[in-house]
Amino acid sequence: MFDTVSGLPVHPLVVHFTVVVGLGAALAVAVAALWPRFRMWAGPLPLALSIATLVLVPVSTQSGEKLEERVKETSLVERHAEMGEGLLPWVAALAVGAAVLYWMQRRAARAGDAAGRPASARPRAVLVVAVLIALVGAVGTGVQTVRIGHSGAEAAWKA
Repeated sequence: MFDTVSGLPVHPLVVHFTVVVGLGAALAVAVAALWPRFRMWAGPLPLALSIATLVLVPVSTQSGEKLEERVKETSLVERHAEMGEGLLPWVAALAVGAAVLYWMQRRAARAGDAAGRPASARPRAVLVVAVLIALVGAVGTGVQTVRIGHSGAEAAWKA
């Protein structure tokens, strides 16, 4: 299933989609974490993008494993494969942060605070933790995606 489509390896096709959606998710979640008005306007979009990325990363990894079986084993391919396996925890943090931010936004909207500001100290602490998790997930997802992509390009073009 994750090997080829019409004779072409699935991995490069899936990976490009994963990169676009993943970097879009990282950007949307980071902006939502830092800008309450955007969080209100965007609604579930940052969460939806991060969940899509959470689904796409294992598909990319599995298709990469299938491609790895078909190509010459090199240190560059091995490095790329190892780096690829490290993306999922960052994306999971991104999705958790996005989910809590969305939940907090919905909760605040029901309470009548359109800017998403919590009324008490306890929800404020939850919001601060959610923002931190979202930002760590966004930065980690972005940096790791670029690093993995660069190592994949090296593995493909320097081989």
